[in-house]
Amino acid sequence: MVDMSLDAKKGTTTIGLVCKDGVVMATEHRATMGTLIAHKVAKKLFKIDDNIGLAIAGLVGDAQVLVRYITAEVELYKLKQKIPMSIKASATLMANILSARRMFPYWVALIIGGVDSEGPHVYSLDAVGGSIPDNYVTTGSGSPMVFGVLEDHYKEGLSIHEGADLVIRSLTAAMKRDSASGNGIDVAIITKEGFRVLTDEEIEERKKKMKLT
Repeated sequence: MVDMSLDAKKGTTTIGLVCKDGVVMATEHRATMGTLIAHKVAKKLFKIDDNIGLAIAGLVGDAQVLVRYITAEVELYKLKQKIPMSIKASATLMANILSARRMFPYWVALIIGGVDSEGPHVYSLDAVGGSIPDNYVTTGSGSPMVFGVLEDHYKEGLSIHEGADLVIRSLTAAMKRDSASGNGIDVAIITKEGFRVLTDEEIEERKKKMKLT
């Protein structure tokens, strides 16, 4: 939910990170229209269910439609099956929705992450339905800077606390060099206890402790 134009080069930065006790997902707030900063408070991180989050990059309209689709389908599944949808199933469902429009694909790059009975998971989904699980994923124009930080600092077995600090560090680096990323950070922590979004005050306190401000 970043580029308001039909330019194929999407500007944003999104991150999904697997930790030993959950998943951390994060985005920044800027939406662009070419070289214009169209919005400074764009929402790119969504709670799909208590155990599932979705981070979006791409055309605003396409992204908003997909958020509505997957939220409704996950809720219907829970009503019918009496259990939450698994992360793999939600990623597969979204991949099927994306692949159904191969001729005119949704112009998006998505990250689905969360926790189920098998543990924490993060999936990267491309515009035509590719779905790949990984320990960490980043999309958008700021992703090269994020990958540089994650390759240097990520290690398996990170705690949620360490993961939150790492995504904040990574997004801060991207926002310093990528003109299409900026105007604040959203961070969500997903554990077996549920979905929680860090407050602006919590994020700023973490930045101060890491000397990022």
